[in-house]
Amino acid sequence: MARTADDTNGRRRRRPRNGPTSEATARADEGSDSGESTGPVAETRWLNGDELAAWLANSAIMISLPAALDARMQREAQLTFFEYMVLSVLSEQPDRTMQMSALAARTAASLSRLSHVVGRLEKRGLLARKRIPGSGRRTTATLTEAGYDVVVAAAPGHVAAVREYLIDDLGPQELAALRRIGAAVDAAIKRGQPDAGSAASSPGDGAVDGQSPTIHPASQPPADTLIVTPRGPAGQEPDQP
Repeated sequence: MARTADDTNGRRRRRPRNGPTSEATARADEGSDSGESTGPVAETRWLNGDELAAWLANSAIMISLPAALDARMQREAQLTFFEYMVLSVLSEQPDRTMQMSALAARTAASLSRLSHVVGRLEKRGLLARKRIPGSGRRTTATLTEAGYDVVVAAAPGHVAAVREYLIDDLGPQELAALRRIGAAVDAAIKRGQPDAGSAASSPGDGAVDGQSPTIHPASQPPADTLIVTPRGPAGQEPDQP
């Protein structure tokens, strides 16, 4: 039987079976006992055992996988994973150029964070910023030849890491399920943020709705992979060794 707790009126109430027992929950209980109202509150849909196990497993992936990719990228390519994302997205554009607002949307970053990172990459000569004439404060970022060379050098190690940490231990059915899960989660997030994707692509920035950098030119890219085979001029692949 679920545990119960006495409230201030001497009544006993059930505590949710899988509800949190944190200080925040205790404060919420105190607020309800005191009669304070903060407006209509929907009944909490607590996770059952299977749902909680799935969430905890996914939470571990969200924390550990980006950290592992970042550590490996810094060790092998002297880039953070986010820096690599910025460079790789630019490498997929026909002219290797995007407006900063579109680049921020594609990398799920705030403009302030992106500007800081772009400034750091610009100092290294990996990209260049340019104000768009007659557009106020709108700015583009362009991948330089040096930046393109860095992406070309870093991409094989990144793909190897993705295979090692995620892809190679999954069978075809598991990969198909992973694609469906990713698409469902992405759709749910976009439903909750109706304006989030409005800047994801704009005329002339080279973005293609629903597509993003590819791991192999013959494959159909899933949304937002950010795993690239860098492209040369006019979308051509770089020469293979």
